[in-house]
Amino acid sequence: MHEDAVRFLSQPVEAQPGSPLRVAVYSRIAEAIRNNLLQPGSMLPTETELGTSMLVSRTVVREALMLLEEDGLIRARRGVGRFVADTLPRIGIERIRPFEEVLGGPGQHLEIKRIQVVRQPASEFVAPGVGVEPGSDVWLWESVLIRDGEPIAHLQENVTAQSVSIGRNAAAPLDIRDDGGATLLATLNNQLGRLAGPGECQIGLSQVGPSRAKLLDLRASDPVLVLTQYVRHTNRPFYLAKCLIADRAGHLSVMQSLQS
Repeated sequence: MHEDAVRFLSQPVEAQPGSPLRVAVYSRIAEAIRNNLLQPGSMLPTETELGTSMLVSRTVVREALMLLEEDGLIRARRGVGRFVADTLPRIGIERIRPFEEVLGGPGQHLEIKRIQVVRQPASEFVAPGVGVEPGSDVWLWESVLIRDGEPIAHLQENVTAQSVSIGRNAAAPLDIRDDGGATLLATLNNQLGRLAGPGECQIGLSQVGPSRAKLLDLRASDPVLVLTQYVRHTNRPFYLAKCLIADRAGHLSVMQSLQS
């Protein structure tokens, strides 16, 4: 590993107010990847080495690495180690739907249980997805989706907290009213008019991890489907969501549309 990367990763990390320590570790490694201090395809230090360098526990490092893998910044090779992805995630052109439409169905009762609505600095993953610089303020809506009494998904949605132009209106801070009964994307569609997109939904697999396992009544090692959604508005990155879906949610339909 390059000396500059070693020095960068060897600085102790501190959590921002209201943000878990694993997010700070995630952001430090992601910043090293985005700034090319960690080269595409290069091998990462071990969990123990990273924890020692940043003065955090191996458990915190493991959760941060799990998030980095979910978000497509690193790849794990069984029995070898973890490596920086050869190519970083991009934003594509497919249309998407709010998750209550994706996971709900006829005759099923879907409840949105809000965990938190908080304004916080954007991580290295969130920032490009909502069109801001890392560290800029963004809104996070965190929810658990409960279907027929069972928790089936953990959802984190982000939009910028900075001033934006909506329609013909001049740029102004987003005034999003949380009624507690809908996801952020559905609320944006209801209050601002349906976002035209385009958007993309990336699909992956991961383990739920200890903190989210408690919310979904799972074991930390249980597998989950990871859906990462991006939406552009007025041709700019605007909305980013990551949804972890438990196996008990059952089959999902994938819808695609052709554009001429």
